[in-house]
Amino acid sequence: MASSLAVQSSPTQTASFFMSSSSLSRCSFAHISLSFNGPRTRISPRNTIKCVISEPLNFGNGKPTIPVLNDRTLPKFLESDRAGKTVSRNNIRLKLFSGTANPSLSQEIARYMGLELGKINIKRFADGEIYVQLQESVRGCDVFLLQPTCPPANENLMELLIMIDACRRASAKNITAVIPYFGYARADRKTQGRESIAAKLVANLITEAGANRILACDLHSGQSMGYFDIPVDHVYGQPVILDYLASKTIYSSDLVVVSPDVGGVARARAFAKKLSDAPLAIVDKRRHGHNVAEVIS
Repeated sequence: MASSLAVQSSPTQTASFFMSSSSLSRCSFAHISLSFNGPRTRISPRNTIKCVISEPLNFGNGKPTIPVLNDRTLPKFLESDRAGKTVSRNNIRLKLFSGTANPSLSQEIARYMGLELGKINIKRFADGEIYVQLQESVRGCDVFLLQPTCPPANENLMELLIMIDACRRASAKNITAVIPYFGYARADRKTQGRESIAAKLVANLITEAGANRILACDLHSGQSMGYFDIPVDHVYGQPVILDYLASKTIYSSDLVVVSPDVGGVARARAFAKKLSDAPLAIVDKRRHGHNVAEVIS
């Protein structure tokens, strides 16, 4: 219920002051001074109120300005509520979601990191369209989407794009696409006239879908990283293979590193060098068409 206070300054001038009961509880009893066009009148009735403001009102151009309340000038009755609702900005959350391309690999990654895969609903309609829905909040989270674009490459690639879009629309802080097998990586240049560079096209699709970062493994060529307008982390599987061979205590004299073609000689030579300069062999492979290869002995 609102309280009313009438002030009589002259036989012809009357002013009224209204304040709600909730405001009364936040103020201390004191006196009120009201000013009129006529002579100034000071009153001190018994049930008058005075609001406690941390800073005085500033009058600019004749208009009062209410001071801005920051963290240090909040009224005392708001301090406890604000402290209870404040969330620490240092609390960084990490979310892992898996596509349908290789769920067992995603489970192994999550288990190794000591995390659980996020809940996600992925299904296909009767006409083959892909539906993706995140079943938990990712607002303000760093999200990693585990989805290689292995065969069927088109299905898995489209699924990855829709997963990225779902995370972006769910207000994820950062979206990292983890692609152990990056499809279309071999189409990274034009070998004949009127060919498309599909690797660049796929890079544009992933970027436009909303990914902030790419994590790929053993790309077909290093130049593919330049096709992305976002950061790319290129992870090599070579250290894992070297650790495996070291655990088998195989001598370098019993090893031969083989490059499947001329294009892989640089990688094979670097691998052989880390195996105590193991012997290197090169296969003379010739292609007569797509998916058709011949080894010349």
